[in-house]
Amino acid sequence: MIYEDESYAINGAMIEVSKQLGSGFLEKVYQEALMIEFQCKNV
Repeated sequence: MIYEDESYAINGAMIEVSKQLGSGFLEKVYQEALMIEFQCKNV
């Protein structure tokens, strides 16, 4: 895979947001949470 490290970081951030928020929110909530997580992990 060309961007293996980047893909791993993105997937990790997505999993962390999913674990923290769970289900039931609108897509916008997950988008905002992912942006914050990406900033925290320097993705």
